[in-house]
Amino acid sequence: MTLMIFLVMFVMESATEKLCPLRASIDVLEGEYFFLCYLESRQEHFQEEAYTINWYKESAGKRQLVKETHRIASQMNFLEFWPAELSDSGNYSVIHSNGKQNLTIQKWTLNVLERNKSSCFNKNHLTTEIKSAGTGHSLKCSDLSIYENESITWYKDCKNYEHETERELNFRTLTVQHSGIYTCKILISHEGRIYHSTNTIKLVVEEDAAEAVTLEIVGHHEEIETEIGKEEILNCTGFLGYYMQEDASLYWLINQTFPEQCTGIPENEPSVCEEEFKKLQLGNKFYVTRLLRIKKVRDEDMHHNFTCMLQADESTQIKIVKLKKGKTQDLPVHIFTTGMVLALLFPFVVVAVVFVFVMFRVDFVLFYRDTCRRDDTAGDGKEYDAFVSYLKDCASPIEEEREFALKILPMILEENFGYKLCIFERDVFPGGAFVDDINSFIDKSRRLIIILSQNYVSDRAIYELESGLHKALVERKTKIILIEYMPVSDYNFLPESLSLLPSKRVVKWKKDKSLPVNSRFWKNLRYLMPAKPIKIKTKGHCNNLGLGSEAAQPQTEGCDLNTVV
Repeated sequence: MTLMIFLVMFVMESATEKLCPLRASIDVLEGEYFFLCYLESRQEHFQEEAYTINWYKESAGKRQLVKETHRIASQMNFLEFWPAELSDSGNYSVIHSNGKQNLTIQKWTLNVLERNKSSCFNKNHLTTEIKSAGTGHSLKCSDLSIYENESITWYKDCKNYEHETERELNFRTLTVQHSGIYTCKILISHEGRIYHSTNTIKLVVEEDAAEAVTLEIVGHHEEIETEIGKEEILNCTGFLGYYMQEDASLYWLINQTFPEQCTGIPENEPSVCEEEFKKLQLGNKFYVTRLLRIKKVRDEDMHHNFTCMLQADESTQIKIVKLKKGKTQDLPVHIFTTGMVLALLFPFVVVAVVFVFVMFRVDFVLFYRDTCRRDDTAGDGKEYDAFVSYLKDCASPIEEEREFALKILPMILEENFGYKLCIFERDVFPGGAFVDDINSFIDKSRRLIIILSQNYVSDRAIYELESGLHKALVERKTKIILIEYMPVSDYNFLPESLSLLPSKRVVKWKKDKSLPVNSRFWKNLRYLMPAKPIKIKTKGHCNNLGLGSEAAQPQTEGCDLNTVV
């Protein structure tokens, strides 16, 4: 018994190199004995004291361990099917594990084809051989079994052919009459039952057949210059001849390991993957091709052998591609000159850009606000955008200043730019406590606009100014905007804390020059006001504002200050 086991192991080991195809896609008929196996030489670099070999099947995106049953058995480097069924179709892999890492030895795609009940073969499961009449030839029954207790029968067009029982069917001189479909059937005895495997060859004998062509890969071994981080696509194309060989397979190996498939994997992983296998026909010539995509070349890729394998008609061709770092090239003169000119001009361009931005900073900010419809007022709890403080003495010398505060300022800011102003004489009903009203309305306002002139002196105005300064400098609740309505030669009558305000918050009124809505005065004033989308208000109380004393009369009725269109 021990001797028998030894003989079987010896036969299996000696036949492994011949029986184990490297092709990635294999077709087999249902109901036939079949096996998958890998070359033991592919496992040499995995040798350790303790390791396990497991077979896996992937179907519908799930990988499951192949478990042994009465029909499926694994021994040595073989996975046997007694027999294969349609449900066995799927992607198979054999994985070496040492407890720390898993390494894939080989992968296959197994296609189990449905048997043709009305014929002894399946037209999708045969190879074609075209030969010239008058030459000698032999048809080979592929090594479908590793067992000795087997018998072989040849059929031509599904009829027993001359009682041939050898693995090779020899023809000394081919004639056209030898054309036909030949099927080799191997019977195998296993555990008291008889199983079979078949191999079908379509032989075409022609009087003037195309000259026999040697299977070859287009191109020779090559080295490709590249750079770290660059994407590289390696192409491998195999020439099959003047007819399509159905058993042809083409695939890539990276240091004798199979790469991942590009289909259905994330863009960022893995760095190297293999595209789908494609068949091509150009005129009367047949090719197969497959791409290897290296998404980002790494330093370790420079030390790899990228091997293309072409297998068909029991022959194998290889092509090895290596990557190497490209030589650093000097910049062309025109590119160097252009770079130097740009480098010299860059500081001047930066200075010009900064100068333009500083000069037109206000215009840029206002353009940005209008374009993006920025709103700094939303949700701050304030009712007014600004409280207007001006000289309220009714003496005639400052009537022009009162008209500016009661008519021009609200007409531009409220009607054209949608701001809401609080003007004491216009918006506050009489009868309340003056001090409380002032503090309350300043608290409700986002800005305090002070219309400053030489005549800006009265108890009420000074109190408004001091309250605003306290809230701006101490409480930091309100920002102050000074409008210098008339030139002020002496600021001694104003509180000293006023000097702590930044000068950029002072806007000068230049009479007729400042009247247009697009003048620099209104742009600077809008720049200091809170940003908010432009909303045009209905006329309201401003309809009644006119020149003269009528414009200075408080409005307490018939005004809807909040209507917005």
